[in-house]
Amino acid sequence: MRQGNKQDYVSDGFGDCDGTADLTGAEESLHPPVVRTSGDCAVVELIGEIDLLAFQRMAPLVDTVAAGPYRVVAIDLTGTTFFDCSGLSLLVRAHRRAVEHGGRVTVVCRHRLTLRIIELAGLTEALRPVATLEEALR
Repeated sequence: MRQGNKQDYVSDGFGDCDGTADLTGAEESLHPPVVRTSGDCAVVELIGEIDLLAFQRMAPLVDTVAAGPYRVVAIDLTGTTFFDCSGLSLLVRAHRRAVEHGGRVTVVCRHRLTLRIIELAGLTEALRPVATLEEALR
C-alpha cells in the first residue's frame, strides 16, 4: 500500500520504526543486470546497489541464467556500489542452481569489503571470487 513515497512493510522487531520505509529514489537507483553469453559461459553483470529491493528485482533473471546450460556463470560485481546480505543470498541461490544443472558460479570482485563478507560467510570455496572476468571464465 503506497502513501506518497512510502511503502508499508512488516517489521522484523528490530529498532523503532513507524511501519513505513522511505523509498524515495529507490526505483531510479535500480540497474537491471546485464547478461552476456558465449558458448558454455554466461556473464551476469550486477550494477549499483545490491540490496533487498535489487535482490527482489534481479533474482528471477539470475535464477534463470544459473539454471541454464552454462558450464560457468560469472557474476561480475565490479560495477556494484553497495552489497549486503541480500546480495550474498543472490549469489548463494545462483551457486545452488548452477551446481544442480552441472555448472558452477564464479564471482568477479575486487572490493575488499564484499570479499570479506563472502569470506566471513564461509563461501570463498563455493563462489571462487577472482579479480578479473578472464580468470572467472577459465
